[in-house]
Amino acid sequence: MISSLNNYNVPKYEERFSLEKKHDYCVAIFVINEGEKLHMQLDRMQDININADIIISDGDSNDGSTDTKLLKEKGVNTLLVKKEFGKLGSQMRIAFSWALERGYKGIVVIDGNNKDSVENINDFVNKMEAGYDHIQGSRFIPGGQAINTPKSRLLGLKVLHVPLIRLASGFKYTDTTNGFRAYSSKLLMDNKMSIFRDVFTGYELHYYLAINAAKLGFKCVEVPVTRVYPKGKVPTKISPIKGNLNVIKTLIFTCIGGFNVK
Repeated sequence: MISSLNNYNVPKYEERFSLEKKHDYCVAIFVINEGEKLHMQLDRMQDININADIIISDGDSNDGSTDTKLLKEKGVNTLLVKKEFGKLGSQMRIAFSWALERGYKGIVVIDGNNKDSVENINDFVNKMEAGYDHIQGSRFIPGGQAINTPKSRLLGLKVLHVPLIRLASGFKYTDTTNGFRAYSSKLLMDNKMSIFRDVFTGYELHYYLAINAAKLGFKCVEVPVTRVYPKGKVPTKISPIKGNLNVIKTLIFTCIGGFNVK
């Protein structure tokens, strides 16, 4: 049982609604005030036959985009709302804990900003069914596409992010900043991973899972995906100087084992 995990800590949250479980897997969408971008993404997801229940892990949006009635109409199974300090890592721990308690075999994770190829969700599910534990979406393997990606993002990815995570993990990742991924319940429940710790409040949990899944011998693989940035100024929740410096600092700290279980 999940309650037997070491260092088990999950931020406080509200389960606004939850419908009947229909699939063995779920897809968690992470949002905070994504507005119409979330609604457009959900509409796209309704147009295809996704083999997973749709879960939203919300950072407590206040823009009306997570209205309960609207989300149900757009095919959402469950809405979880964070009620404690923390950003992406906290939303991830909430979604992971909830999904494991409900008995899902694995969870696909994706941002709610309508940039990612939701058409590939079933590819992640199929890889988990085939026994893979950490599935990384990649724009840079055959079949993947990076459209309108800012040059600064590509430079940071190719020069810093990918080399460091490759070195730390021993796995030849090609797209380590892409948040379109999937994790098996086996990986998330592993006590050596110990992901339910309050040190994981931001992007570090994505980095930590990618590195340590490979180091601990879990089955890792990449699948091709597409990510489309809008033309013009790139919308982002990371401040250009302080935010990016914190990302680099966190990346290096994770790569040198700063979050590893002692």
